[in-house]
Amino acid sequence: MARRKRGYYPIQFDVAGRKCVVAGGGKVAARKAKGLLDAGARVVVVSPDGAAGLREHTDLRVIRRRFRASDLRGAALAIAATDDEDVNRRVSAAARKLHIPVNVVDRPELCSFIVPAVLRRGRLAVAVSTEGASPMLAARLRKELEQQYGAEYADFLDVLAEMRPQVRARVADPARRKALFGKMSSPAMLAVLRRKGKRVLRAALRKAIADG
Repeated sequence: MARRKRGYYPIQFDVAGRKCVVAGGGKVAARKAKGLLDAGARVVVVSPDGAAGLREHTDLRVIRRRFRASDLRGAALAIAATDDEDVNRRVSAAARKLHIPVNVVDRPELCSFIVPAVLRRGRLAVAVSTEGASPMLAARLRKELEQQYGAEYADFLDVLAEMRPQVRARVADPARRKALFGKMSSPAMLAVLRRKGKRVLRAALRKAIADG
């Protein structure tokens, strides 16, 4: 079997409060910028046409001109989403020179990272990647996952996050703690939430913690 020449290591990147640059002003660029804003980034959109479809935001700055390498100064990451091949290549080259992670939409050979199709349910993020081979397939698989992981997972994780410190404070033994975390996040507890809501789930989790 031939060895793969390239692979991607999946990570989640904290961009909260950090400068992120998006080159492009179309719908795709706007979608990328919105995703970064939702993650708490300070977004700079560089495009002669502005930022189509983006609402005003305290963490959004729009520069109405063509991209310059200096736009990346101090950036945590860069995304190129223009219809100009020359601009996309310049963004990629400038970012790599500065050792800034860069994504060029639909051009994996110009990327140092790729963006998976992501299903979000509050704290839950399920990412699907084909490593650039077929973004459309990744998007379809994400749609299928939407049926399996409903909106209730957001509430489930919020309640689990509330209870987690109590387990750490009351259960010292690592093995018991691991078993308890497993019980708390089980399908049975999720079923309690679905049938009876967050208040009853909290009560069930408190009992599980008390029982150890």
